[in-house]
Amino acid sequence: MSRALAWIRLPDDSLVALGHGDFIGRVWTAALVLDDPRVSEGHAMISLRGGELWMLALRRRIAVDGRGVGEVRLRAGQQIELADRLVLRVESVEVPAAVLAVEADGLPPVALPAVAALRGKPVPSLVGKHDPSAPCVVWTTGDGWSRLSDGVTHALAAGDAWLVDGVRFRAVELSLAGSGPTRQTGGVDPPLRVRVAFDTAQVQRGDDPPILLSGQPARILSELVALGGPAGWAVVARELWPDEPDDFMLRKKWDVALGRLRSRLREGRVRADLVRAAGTGQVELVLHAGDALEDNS
Repeated sequence: MSRALAWIRLPDDSLVALGHGDFIGRVWTAALVLDDPRVSEGHAMISLRGGELWMLALRRRIAVDGRGVGEVRLRAGQQIELADRLVLRVESVEVPAAVLAVEADGLPPVALPAVAALRGKPVPSLVGKHDPSAPCVVWTTGDGWSRLSDGVTHALAAGDAWLVDGVRFRAVELSLAGSGPTRQTGGVDPPLRVRVAFDTAQVQRGDDPPILLSGQPARILSELVALGGPAGWAVVARELWPDEPDDFMLRKKWDVALGRLRSRLREGRVRADLVRAAGTGQVELVLHAGDALEDNS
């Protein structure tokens, strides 16, 4: 099953294909290595969001049409400037109707990056990098996928199932049409208006003054909107802190940021289930009938 890919023209006129989870930077492990002191080790990454490929700035902003941005939806013909006169041109973007994903109980379907490490404990998780200590690693072979478990390499295709730390993982086809945030009917709370714009967000309850969010709490809302449905906490957290190598520290940062978001929502008398976390490790944005969502990311 093919990946969603963006074909990028480099300043030296060479052409590279980048897909979901691929990093651009100075470090040798990046999918696109740029030997330039103005480029950060992890400068940007490609992310599949809402059925489209995006380039997300990491440690420094990128520029499109002379304007600094934190992210950009990739389109053929775009010129993206990483530093002065260091310009990448998007030649084409190829997004198939469906991509290969991995799911487990407590882990909703997650589109596979080029390389991913899977763990079943303490909760099922997928991290988009090669981790030799992980009990399972999956990667693309260019025209297919492979899985390494218990020291044995297997071909990987939709419909396959296997155990990782005693947890059953499954390979499935993930449609890129997107299902949208969870919506429920009923309720007596005033309707909410949720506006997200990547690193800023507003939540307004009825005619009350809107709650203004920025930084990580806003990013949590924006990522949940972009993912279009329930996701494992680690999936969302990796979008916020892609360079954090330690799973314990990642969980600590996530708990602090989620706590800040919930505290701000409580201050505005917003219902507690707007951002709902389950004991399975999933988190989701729950909209009730009458709620309005604006995605300006």
